[in-house]
Amino acid sequence: MRHSTGCVNRPGSIGLPGDEGKPMRMAGSAWKEFQRIPGVGPKLAAKLVELGVQGLDDLAGRSPEALYRELVDLLQAPIDRCVLYVFRCAVYFAKTPNPDAEKLKWWAWKDKTVT
Repeated sequence: MRHSTGCVNRPGSIGLPGDEGKPMRMAGSAWKEFQRIPGVGPKLAAKLVELGVQGLDDLAGRSPEALYRELVDLLQAPIDRCVLYVFRCAVYFAKTPNPDAEKLKWWAWKDKTVT
């Protein structure tokens, strides 16, 4: 499905280079917890763990923009900007006890900051 952001939303695809065809076999409560976030699947959950995010409480205090920059630095490659939108949605989810369903759509976070 293509959204107005220009991003392509395919199952298992988050626009990360080098992830094509790599199954994610990672255990851990944070990894599983991150997958509760709309738009976050196994691959992006693994990237959050690689970035040192310890769980939802830790994610709630993070900057989506800083996470995106850290991921670009970690992978040493350009990353689809839609990943930033997912990070914005994820931080909102992590810090909001009763999140608005419309704000749980990653494409709703295009060019916005979490408030």
